[in-house]
Amino acid sequence: MLEYSASPELLKDKVILVTGAGDGIGKEAACQFAAHGATVILLGRTVKKLEAVYDAIVAAGGPEPAIVPLDAKGATEQNYLDLADTIEGQFGRLDGLLHNAAVLGALSPFEQLGADMFAEVMQVNVTAQFLMTKALLPVLKKAEHGSIVFTSSGVGRKGRAYWGAYAISKFATEGMMETLADELDGTSVRANCINPGATRTGMRATAFPAEDPQTLRTAADLMPTYLYLMGDDSLAVNGQSLDAQPKR
Repeated sequence: MLEYSASPELLKDKVILVTGAGDGIGKEAACQFAAHGATVILLGRTVKKLEAVYDAIVAAGGPEPAIVPLDAKGATEQNYLDLADTIEGQFGRLDGLLHNAAVLGALSPFEQLGADMFAEVMQVNVTAQFLMTKALLPVLKKAEHGSIVFTSSGVGRKGRAYWGAYAISKFATEGMMETLADELDGTSVRANCINPGATRTGMRATAFPAEDPQTLRTAADLMPTYLYLMGDDSLAVNGQSLDAQPKR
């Protein structure tokens, strides 16, 4: 699917929630989903960034999106239940959920990992995804075909020195997806992971400050895989962890 070409109306009339939609891969995915016909719910912690994505989608002629300001670091289970009620009340269903928001934490030796930092990474990268998915599952099941896409990482498949909290959180993400996909097998909802790979984003620059960003693929380069998993061409794909770009 690296060479997948999405039809212009692949996501027509679908309702898709994107977390971390204010910049990077989340912003690009939201814009691409809208360009292919979806009404996108933009979720993130910075309203100004979400408003900029909203304006870009409207200016490009996409369906009017919705904005949901929410900080996963402090959100409670009730916040996610309220979100589910709002989506069901406004749209009647949810066709897609892209878990894109994440924090990197500190890259350091395991014995020097701070408990507070570790807890924050797990809260944003794992617990928030669990609570949101759990709350939204009943709304996803109201769609004819529902798709949940988690964001994985190469260090969530093979641990790497000094990537401690982030790597552990991505192993947990892969496990959450596989568990959920097995439960959903045979239903109208499917769950999969995408490993974006090395991409020109702010998080990548933080992790590799000496790297030349011009040597990396952009978020736009990754979109065939994101569109594929959100659209109905991937109805038979469940429980898979896909790479969004060739291995380097």
